[in-house]
Amino acid sequence: MISNNIGLLFTFGLYLLFMLGIGIIFYRKTKNLSDYILGGRGLNSWVTAMSAQASDMSGWLLMGLPGYAYIAGLESFWIAIGLCIGTYLNWKFIAKRLRKYTEHAGNALTIPDYFENRFKDNSKALRITSAIFILIFFLIYTSSGFVAGAKLFSTVFGISYKNGLFIGAFVIISYTFLGGFMAVSWTDFFQGMIMFIAIIIVPIAGINLLGGAKSIYFSIKNINPELLNMFTKVDGSTLSIISIVSLLAWGLGYFGQPHILARFMAIRSPEKVKKARNIAMIWVTISLFSAVMIGVIGRAYLQTTLKQAEAEIIFIVLVNSFIIPIAGGVLLAAILAAIMSTADSQLLVTSSAITQDFYKVLFRKKASSRELVWISRSAVIVVAIIAYIIALNPKSSILGLVAYAWAGFGAAFGPIVLISLFWRRMTRKGAIGGILVGGIVVIIWKQLTGGIFNMYEIVPGFILSTATIIVLSLLDKKPSRDIIKEFDSINQTDQ
Repeated sequence: MISNNIGLLFTFGLYLLFMLGIGIIFYRKTKNLSDYILGGRGLNSWVTAMSAQASDMSGWLLMGLPGYAYIAGLESFWIAIGLCIGTYLNWKFIAKRLRKYTEHAGNALTIPDYFENRFKDNSKALRITSAIFILIFFLIYTSSGFVAGAKLFSTVFGISYKNGLFIGAFVIISYTFLGGFMAVSWTDFFQGMIMFIAIIIVPIAGINLLGGAKSIYFSIKNINPELLNMFTKVDGSTLSIISIVSLLAWGLGYFGQPHILARFMAIRSPEKVKKARNIAMIWVTISLFSAVMIGVIGRAYLQTTLKQAEAEIIFIVLVNSFIIPIAGGVLLAAILAAIMSTADSQLLVTSSAITQDFYKVLFRKKASSRELVWISRSAVIVVAIIAYIIALNPKSSILGLVAYAWAGFGAAFGPIVLISLFWRRMTRKGAIGGILVGGIVVIIWKQLTGGIFNMYEIVPGFILSTATIIVLSLLDKKPSRDIIKEFDSINQTDQ
């Protein structure tokens, strides 16, 4: 049994110690809150790109998406297409301008910081509203990473789900607590490299051992030819417009993900964005295509069909079957890398929101930088404990939890980020209304089923949030001269 393999245990242990070592290194380098939250805006193009994409994809890239492809076949390509388009648009239109605006507008360290500075909101209502939704949806998002970690450890080492959950959570909390943003970003860089290698090697090994792509094609065709059709469900019925739009709409979520936007804010200079974008697009395109292929190859390989919940471990099954144990340990560590690279980012952004947007604003306006760093570290632990409790249910779906949180951020923050960067007439009231409508619509829509309510909740949330921002801004008085002047000055330098 693989859980008895000393080589595998050694590989995992070495990897975890390496991650903790990075946390200790940056613990010594962290001098103030800017260092802890945003790394002093010192990321290079490679670290920015790899960190952004690794923190974006999480455990669902190696578990959730292959599991969906295993069940649904090439229908899952619609998600991959939507995410590729969303990734490109986010890097192309948001990254450079957000980097400039956040530094110019009061050196904003968090997304709520940016919103408040962009609209000169002295009431703190905009900051607090956005921080509340960050807390709600990141608790769900972080718990998905903990669930993935628990499934990994329980499947590979034969330990209980709860013990696996504890081990994964402990390591993530440790290096995030110690090193802050730079530790998270550099661990994400290495984790992104490991994920990329693993997600390429496994499908190549599978194609080779199963007799080539042609052999896999006919195997799938014999199982169910509908698995090879992007436009039909597995039962042969035509994929509806609602279903296709819902799958493609994953791409809309990118504009509102605080942990990804934080990487844009932290890059060393706006001029490095283009290189980072090229690196990111190569990584994400190959990774998403390979993730779908892993699910399809797994369906061709297994004699018995995995059920919905079991399908999310298909990557682990293929590694155990195709790869020698020591190399398999490295590839399985890639799942841990995927999980950790997102969960650590989410913990950091959430703790930043608590520190910057609640503690400093409402309780200790004159708190020292050192005090704020320790409050942020304490918040990491508190948030992780709550996410841990949410993740205690072993029947939780990784993809389901990610989809919910992704929609929440995409609808609540995506429209406000986009419009605030490109429309000078947008106002504070429009921003607050957009966040509230987007977030609340996602929460309510998620509870409804049947007909139009089968559409992915990010679609109505994004559309209604956008409409709210535009309508309330036009009904409101025009922004002040200072806001317009600041917007125009940044817009001119972006030409």
